[in-house]
Amino acid sequence: MRHLKMMMNAEGLPFGEDRFMTFNSRLAQELAKWAEEKPESEPLKMALYQAYFAEGRNIGDVDELVGVVEKVGLPIDEARKVLTQRAMQSAVDADWRYALSVGVTAVPTFAVGLTGMAGARPYEQLAQFLEHVGATKR
Repeated sequence: MRHLKMMMNAEGLPFGEDRFMTFNSRLAQELAKWAEEKPESEPLKMALYQAYFAEGRNIGDVDELVGVVEKVGLPIDEARKVLTQRAMQSAVDADWRYALSVGVTAVPTFAVGLTGMAGARPYEQLAQFLEHVGATKR
């Protein structure tokens, strides 16, 4: 937890370690998959981050997730149906299979071509990785 808190602080990200517990994020992944085609997709992802890492909310609970959906303005009835019927389960399963097929075994994983780096890293390490794979600084 100390290491995670240090990394979050270094990047200016909120982190409520005093009440931090781990929860299964599978339903949140399915919810995010459902929202991918909606304009509120990015705000939903940020709200899920805030709910889990900053507020310590259980993102494996349907009611908690519906509350996040409501906060960003997505249709809550549709979201509840997607979550309770597990409508995006097979799509997320397919994403997981693809990720494993290309060697992704950790979150986050950064990949460029056939070169990758797994795990949360400081900005400097990400910059070195990008330089190593031939990215040019803009």
